[in-house]
Amino acid sequence: MATEHQIYLASSSPRRSELLTQIGVRFAVIAADTDESRLPDEAPEDYVRRVALDKARMARMRLPTEDARPVLAADTAVVLDQCILGKPADPEDAARMLRLLAGRTHRVLTGVALVLPTHDWTAISASRVTFRPIREDEMQRYWRTGEPLDKAGGYGIQGYGAVFVANLEGSYSGVMGLPLFETAQLLERAGILSMTTDN
Repeated sequence: MATEHQIYLASSSPRRSELLTQIGVRFAVIAADTDESRLPDEAPEDYVRRVALDKARMARMRLPTEDARPVLAADTAVVLDQCILGKPADPEDAARMLRLLAGRTHRVLTGVALVLPTHDWTAISASRVTFRPIREDEMQRYWRTGEPLDKAGGYGIQGYGAVFVANLEGSYSGVMGLPLFETAQLLERAGILSMTTDN
């Protein structure tokens, strides 16, 4: 059927769903609960790659063996001075993160994994995001929008959080949570997506 999904997306993130739809990939969402704890002395790049791969492999295990469609997963980390800023627990935690990020440049790393029955492929997108200074009253208003609650680093670049971003070097979609350049490359390797056109 023309509407049948080509891959599985191991993520409930509406942003990742929107980005996949943007490049014309048909997918079905599948749950993948994994332990996202960072290992001792684990580099941020290794962390996002491992967690993305764990998510995809966990989801792959939930599928019947005869279903050979790939599973795509991603994991995003906001990194400041090698410290990973996760999702804020409460308004105070969100404000703490924004104070750390305000007026400084941080990295956003997103690991992408594509798992097939016979192959695992991974890629990493790295971006540099510079925030302008942020006032305390802005932090409080931003929390009340509800946007920071489920976002790594306590902000979403695709929403109101964009007003804090003075400069971005790298992948906008990567900062959102699914770098389309790297994702398309993996899907092309799997024969799912072709960006080649005949002129």
